[in-house]
Order: sequence, then structure tokens, then C-alpha cells
Amino acid sequence: MKWLNKYMQGRAGGDHLSIFLLVFSVVITIFGRLTGFFIIESLSYIPLGLGIYRMFSKNIQQRRMENYKFMMKISPLYKKGHRLFTRLRNSKNHKLMPCTSCKSMLRVPKNKGKIRVTCPSCKTRFIKKT
Repeated sequence: MKWLNKYMQGRAGGDHLSIFLLVFSVVITIFGRLTGFFIIESLSYIPLGLGIYRMFSKNIQQRRMENYKFMMKISPLYKKGHRLFTRLRNSKNHKLMPCTSCKSMLRVPKNKGKIRVTCPSCKTRFIKKT
């Protein structure tokens, strides 16, 4: 393993974009196999080659900029997915409801009957059934 560490010194290694390219290549390969389109399966070598090239590249600054641009494009999707996951995880004990005046989403406990809710942003108070 020392030879691998020595070989990888000064190289970019795996980042988010490289891993995405490798996973995308595997997905294209599986899709090509299942559908029987061998041209799609052969196209899966392109992202595979790009991912491996990025991992072994010595131009670290360029690879960092590419990864940064990729993360800027993907971060809204990541944020929405994380918000959805959190909402699903908390759906057992909490409920989301909009404020009556400013429409911001408020998290209130479930199954408490009628409760008085105070919006933290506009300080409006209203009574809602949970």
C-alpha cells in the first residue's frame, strides 16, 4: 500500500465529480445491458475514462475548479433532497403548515389538538388544529 500512497502523492484523487462520473458510467452500463442497446453500453466508457483521468491528474488546481463548478450546479438539488429527507424523517412527530400572513413554513407538533402557533418571522399568532 505504500507504493499506492507514493504514486498518488501530487495527484487529484477522488472528488465529488469523479465519483459522480464513475457512478454515472455504471448506471449507463446497467441500462445498456438491460435494454440490449450495446451502443449505450459502449458509451459508458466515456464518463469512466474521464473519472479515472480526473483521479490520476496532476493538475490539481484545474480539477478543483471543475469540482467547484460541479458542486455549484448540484447544490440546489442536494439542498432540496436534504430538505425532503428531513421532512420525511420528521413526519412522524411534526407537521409543516404555512403561516396565514407571510406563508413561511412552520413546523408544529402532530396530534396535539388545537394549538396557538406564533410565526417566528412575522410574529403573527393564529390557532390551528394539528
